[in-house]
Amino acid sequence: MNKNRIFLLLILLVSLVMSLSAQKQSEPLRLAVAGVSHGHIWEVVSRIDRGDFTVVGVYEQDDFLRKNNGLVDKVANSKFYGDLSRMLDETKPEVVVAYGSIYDHLSVVEACAPRGIHVMVEKPLAVNKEHATRITELARKHNIKVLTNYETTWYSTNHEAYRMIKEQGRIGEITRINIYDGHEGPIEIGCGKEFTDWLTDPVLNGGGAVIDFGCYGANLATWLFDGEKPLSVYAVLKTQKPDIYPKVDDDATIMLEYPKATVEIMASWNWPMSRKDMHIYGSKGYICQDTPTAMRVGKGNKVDKLEPAPLAYPYNDSFYYLKAVVRGDIPLEKTDLSSIDNNLIVVEILQAAIESARTGCAVKLQ
Repeated sequence: MNKNRIFLLLILLVSLVMSLSAQKQSEPLRLAVAGVSHGHIWEVVSRIDRGDFTVVGVYEQDDFLRKNNGLVDKVANSKFYGDLSRMLDETKPEVVVAYGSIYDHLSVVEACAPRGIHVMVEKPLAVNKEHATRITELARKHNIKVLTNYETTWYSTNHEAYRMIKEQGRIGEITRINIYDGHEGPIEIGCGKEFTDWLTDPVLNGGGAVIDFGCYGANLATWLFDGEKPLSVYAVLKTQKPDIYPKVDDDATIMLEYPKATVEIMASWNWPMSRKDMHIYGSKGYICQDTPTAMRVGKGNKVDKLEPAPLAYPYNDSFYYLKAVVRGDIPLEKTDLSSIDNNLIVVEILQAAIESARTGCAVKLQ
């Protein structure tokens, strides 16, 4: 065989490999769902007809919920399972999204990791540091991605604030951050009983508002400080509506001490409105992230109102992002909002907050 023919064969082989790779990248992500009791299951239901993923299997242990959930009209009955291991082995998903209790996140990763299946969980990563550490160990041992999904990760205003601080030095060095998250209460706003039964359970959710909404602030602060842990955590947890939430806190104030800044996280099921906003103060100015799309930047008496451009694909949507990470189109950096490194710190902060509220003393982090 002459050299020209060998060269042509090599070109054809490379072209074939590239073509198969491109075809694989364009195929819908093979996705399975573990648990359907989480109120955020609508995120799958609302996107299922979009075409970027296909639901190959749904696991739910509870017989009633397995037959009564938002996916039953979208997914064939044969794809619903009452056994997680069987579902994984028979449907062979690339990734599993977890929509059960926070306590169940560990068991989902324990089932998926040895099979090489990636996982995305709803915030936060775990109910406590022990679970979070075990999840991290499994992910690293079996080389899988474990992502944590927060609504605020997809806010263009949060990313514009980050760019202004990190790339432009717009407000100088951060000195204080106030983060506000919550609503009137999960029962008050009409969350389903299958959701609130575990959301208001100190074991299955790890706590009340401190976990449900405190995680947002801890996630954003860890991101803005490039993965640095706070020196200490001090918190006050209250139950202002004991007749509705007798087992858990419904209002949490968490103070994070950093070497040159203080972060105050106000997480509550007692706000008179829904909110996920943040005020960042610096040595040269301030940024108020008011909504997902609107913000203010000020210095002295001068204030500019901004509406940053929408985030670019695939950074504009949790499932676009998930597919891009799993398929290797984009990297998952250690400091990213969804990363296991960030969210391990988040859980450590939340556990320290619960301990601080119990003892009345600040908890120093190692």
